[in-house]
Amino acid sequence: MKIVKNMTNIEIVDLLRAVAASYKIKDQTKNRFRIIAYERAADAIEHLSSEAKDLWDDNKLSEVGGIGESIAGHLGDIFETGKSSHFATVLEGIPPSIFELLKISGIGPKTAFKLVNQFEISDEHPYEDFVKLAKEGKLNQIPGFGKKSIDSLIKSVTEVEGREVRLLLPYAQEIAEEIINWIQKDKWVQRADALGSVRRKVSTVGDIDIAASSDNPQKTLEHFTKYPKVSRVLEKGDRSASIIIPGQRQVDLMVENPDAYGALLQHFTGSKHHNIALRKYAQKRNLSLSDYGFKPLAGFKTLKENARFFNKTLGTYQFANEDDLYRFIGLEPIPPELREDRGEIQMAEDKSLPCLVVLDDIKADLHMHSNFNIETSHDLGLSTMEDMLEIADSLNYEYLAFTEHNPSKSKHDTNSIYSLLKEKKRIVEEINYSLKNSTKHRVKKVFNSLEVDMLPEGGLSIDDKAMDVLDFALCSIHSSFNLDRKRMTRRVINSLMHPKAKIFAHPTGRKLNEREGVELDWEEIFAFCKTNNKWLEINASPSRLDLPDMLVQEALKHKIKLTIGTDSHHKDSMLTMKYGVYVARRGHAQSKDIVNTYSLSDFESML
Repeated sequence: MKIVKNMTNIEIVDLLRAVAASYKIKDQTKNRFRIIAYERAADAIEHLSSEAKDLWDDNKLSEVGGIGESIAGHLGDIFETGKSSHFATVLEGIPPSIFELLKISGIGPKTAFKLVNQFEISDEHPYEDFVKLAKEGKLNQIPGFGKKSIDSLIKSVTEVEGREVRLLLPYAQEIAEEIINWIQKDKWVQRADALGSVRRKVSTVGDIDIAASSDNPQKTLEHFTKYPKVSRVLEKGDRSASIIIPGQRQVDLMVENPDAYGALLQHFTGSKHHNIALRKYAQKRNLSLSDYGFKPLAGFKTLKENARFFNKTLGTYQFANEDDLYRFIGLEPIPPELREDRGEIQMAEDKSLPCLVVLDDIKADLHMHSNFNIETSHDLGLSTMEDMLEIADSLNYEYLAFTEHNPSKSKHDTNSIYSLLKEKKRIVEEINYSLKNSTKHRVKKVFNSLEVDMLPEGGLSIDDKAMDVLDFALCSIHSSFNLDRKRMTRRVINSLMHPKAKIFAHPTGRKLNEREGVELDWEEIFAFCKTNNKWLEINASPSRLDLPDMLVQEALKHKIKLTIGTDSHHKDSMLTMKYGVYVARRGHAQSKDIVNTYSLSDFESML
């Protein structure tokens, strides 16, 4: 397990889970509470919308629920010195290859330990060695490893090795915003914007590109290369510069004069396919489009009112903003999130672009986990209902749904599950009673909900009597991700048949940079949801952003209603709603398509 000074949240999560795994391997019973502490800390950091390092810099890391003073201190040692004697001691004696094997879906700490000790699996090539053992049939010696499970593990190895290391959108956006703030300190800069994937709000991002409108491009580029966190300047030219920042991330800046900024902004925002389609559209109108603007071709005739855009020296029509550029060729301005060549140019020509949902349209969060001890087998929330209610008030929400994971089925009988849910209902009713005539709260009602596991064979992990306690339920996949398409589709539909099962939560089950989504027959899922008035969730958790935007667009074609939920396990994560809204916008969603933009009375009618 490599420990470095500037660890990202994803790397810290991997480290904390490796520490928990080490404790399990060494003595699971003796280290029970340490294991719980490190797993909770890993969960807490996984759900952060800010980098743990930045919180530590601000002396706020230990304030995050699930991260105590002790763990925050050990992480602080890393941020300060690049090492931790505590973590080194815990990880001592555990071969690094074990932690690599843990990234393979289906392998736990004890199995990984057994594999490394029983077979020759090197630290340098753990996946290669693992696949070789599997193909030679040697894994059959391990109890529980049959042909089907081994084939599944080999597939998982391929997915792990093929992962492209990309930043999750919130982290990329945070980096871009920090650098933009630095750029805007230059007195010559009028405006600066993120470009490419960041501006289009794509779920993961590679390199970070930024544009600046400046009256003195050279001075602005010099200022950019003096960014305080720069590790290395790659190059600086007349119009652009590139730097490397901690984490080996490349950041490029392109600078343009204010009068021509619109073309540069458009060119480096749109996807490759959008830009190709726009160039073809321009060519049909006898115009050549580049990042400098439009050059007229033979046969072009301009309108008199467009003469103001023409730069006679360059023979080019230039634009200070993108809206004028799009209107120049007869298109409605296309929002950055739509520039993917998914029909947006035709819609812009027809003046039929959707009026996209915005964050201020949201009136509720329908996926939140409080710290009510529901004795779940999944991760428990870290904040009280009251604390989450306060955040909801600050966000001007009208209503909320508390959706803790269902009680662990293996540790409870049906009666104890029912008792737990009755107790939660009582607490929710008390909150609602206090809200009735409250002038303090913006929120007027809290709904008693639950995130219920879909069983592998279909159906739900709590019985009908327990389901009746709920106002409605979210249903989701948390296990058996490798079922084939037909069985997984049957599983989902059979589970959603229950009358109280209203929302299919994080429908693909993907984890960005970690796990691919499940295989589903989406046409069948859409048809079922349409017929039975079920809703699909856009999960705003930065590690999920699920339903993906392309499926959002398909769902809307089938007239399926959507919800956006933060899946918050801590009150601070309620602020990640905007990332779900970004996904909705990329999928062409309007406020009428999103259930939790409706008023409380309309929502109750829909239920």
